[in-house]
Parts: sequence; structure tokens; C-alpha cells
Amino acid sequence: MDKLGVWLIGARGSVATTAIVGTSAIRAGAATPQGCVSESPGFPGSLVPLAGLAFGGHDITETSLRKRADQLARAGVISPDLPELLASDLDAADAEIRPGHVPGDGGQAAAAARLSGDIAGFRARHGLARVVVVNVSSTEPPVDSRPEFGRLADLEERLATGDDVLPPSSLYAYAAFQAGCGYVEFTPSTGPTLPALAELAGQRGVPYAGRDGKTGETLVKSALAPMFADRALRVRSWSGLNLLGGGDGATLADPAARSSKQLSKDQVVAKVLGGPVEGETHIDYVPDLGEWKTAWDHVTFEGFLGVRMAMQFTWQGCDSALAAPLVLDLARLVARAHEKGRHGVLPELGYFFKSPLGTDEHALAVQYARLLAFAEELS
Repeated sequence: MDKLGVWLIGARGSVATTAIVGTSAIRAGAATPQGCVSESPGFPGSLVPLAGLAFGGHDITETSLRKRADQLARAGVISPDLPELLASDLDAADAEIRPGHVPGDGGQAAAAARLSGDIAGFRARHGLARVVVVNVSSTEPPVDSRPEFGRLADLEERLATGDDVLPPSSLYAYAAFQAGCGYVEFTPSTGPTLPALAELAGQRGVPYAGRDGKTGETLVKSALAPMFADRALRVRSWSGLNLLGGGDGATLADPAARSSKQLSKDQVVAKVLGGPVEGETHIDYVPDLGEWKTAWDHVTFEGFLGVRMAMQFTWQGCDSALAAPLVLDLARLVARAHEKGRHGVLPELGYFFKSPLGTDEHALAVQYARLLAFAEELS
């Protein structure tokens, strides 16, 4: 398998555009795959080469990829010469972006059929054996459980009534599974986590992974928290402040959407340390930061003889540049798992996520060892 389709939900957003630009720049010899875990020296596995990726997707905005790339260049996310250098690749990917579904715009059964048809058409046009759908759209608020979420037959019966039943991320997951595609939930949204959708993935024999890409502050937490546990240092509190701009920051300014992200970010420390720890993560939208984010964490802990100590760290980064290579890693790994006959949730990919599906393991080193073993198995 030397070609793979990557279908991006939120295809004209910052993360998707950065992933497309980065892949095209690597193909043109204008960049290296820095930040791609699967491109690290000695990483096992036989994955589709980055040059073999074809892109398409859904979005509800009409801003072209070339214009979005220009905006990212002005923000310092990508080199200013890349939008012009890669114009033909950006235009080709842009031609494969179809309108997303707007809630309330027709019944979801019909919407899912259209979305699934868009993906199937992309696969046919490019002669692709496989397509992996990756959700990099805006974070949704948490959803309440509904009776029809439990069984696929009940869900489809309810969809047939024309009601809006599924949150958007789950509608896209449903469409992806119907099209026979693997799926990655890169956001904290509900996506494929409903039991009815797990049933559908099993029926269609497709794998999925998620959720909420681990790119910054939580990445550091998942590396540091095991250190305290392994050294028998009692963590008394762990508090964080996240400042971010851009579209993600604007979305998270909404308290309902922000609650999804906070739940995802705050669970790591408690899971690793074996119980709740005082403190929480606060998220503030600062438009002036644009595509950049800053996280500051304050940790208090207790050592021998009850001596009180503290640690602080600051993480500053560009979210799109941190997330985009992981999107490429995940699409290729999920495709390889699909090729090897894996279906259902892929807990081995928990290394990439804040709220990893199918596992309660959050310690970064343990997650990485499991990822390496999985990649070796797939090879």
C-alpha cells in the first residue's frame, strides 16, 4: 500500500492546513518530517510514505487552503515561501473539500449518506485502497446519554425519523464507518465513543482511535506525573493556566465547549497518581496570541519527613505545528492496522491522546513502549 487517503473534518482549519502544507513541503524536499513520531530513526513498521498521502475533507467554511496557508505564514506558523511554492498541491487538496453538515440542515440520515458518499467518491477518484477520516474540527460540548446511543438498530431507527440525534463529531464517525474507513477523533468531542458506533465499526471491520490529541501541557504532565509516582513523592496540588488564541481559543471561550477540554486535560494527573489531586486547569482565550499558546503549571509536592516543595514549568508552542505531524502519524498507523485486519478501538495508540480510548494508561513512557510494540506487530 503506497497511497493513502486522509479525509479531514475541519479541512480548512489551522491543523488540517498545516498537515497538508507540511506533507507537500516534505514531498517537494522543502522540509523534513520533524515532529512525526513514525519518522523517528528506528521506528518500526511499514507505513505508507508521507509522499503517498492524498488529502480531502469536509468543512463548513469556504476560505481556500491557499488563503489559509497565507494566513498561517503571516502568523509565523509556516515559512512565507511555502504557500506559493506549494500552490498546485494546495489547490488540488482544496478541490477535494466538500461542504460539511450544518446542524438543522436536513435530517441526519440523509446527511450521513451524503458525507459517506463524498468519502467514497474521493477514494474512487484517487484509486485508494483505504481512507482514514480524522476529525480536527472545533471542540463540542459534552453530550447527554440517550437510549438510542446504546444499540445501532435503535440509533438508525431514530435517525430515520429525520431528527438531529447525533452530535456532529459522531455523525462524521458514523459516515466514516458506513464508508468502510478508519477514524481518528483528534478532538475531545464525542465522536466514535457511542456504543452504537462501536457496534457499527465492528460490523464494518474498521479501526478507530482517539481522543483529544496530546500536544502540549498534557504531554508534559504525562511525562512528569510518573516521575513523582516512581520517586514516592506525594503530589499535593497541580494547577494550570492555559492561554491561547486562534480558532481553538475562540471555541473554548464558550463554557460548554471548554468543559470538554478541561475534563480531558485534568484526568491525566489523577489517573497516573492513582487518585484526585487538588487543583485544576484553567483555559483563557487571548485573541492577541493568534496561533500560539502558553501553559503555566504549578505543582506542590511532599518529600521525606514531610518537607514541602514546589515545581513550576512553562510551555509555549504553536498548536498547529505540534498537532499536524501527529495527524499524519495516526492516519498512517490506523491505515496499517486496518490493512492488517484490526477493527474496533486501538488502545495501543493512546500515546497520542489526552483521553485515550480503550485504556486507562496515561504514563507517557509506558504508552510509548506499547506504541513501539504495536508498530512492530503491524510490520
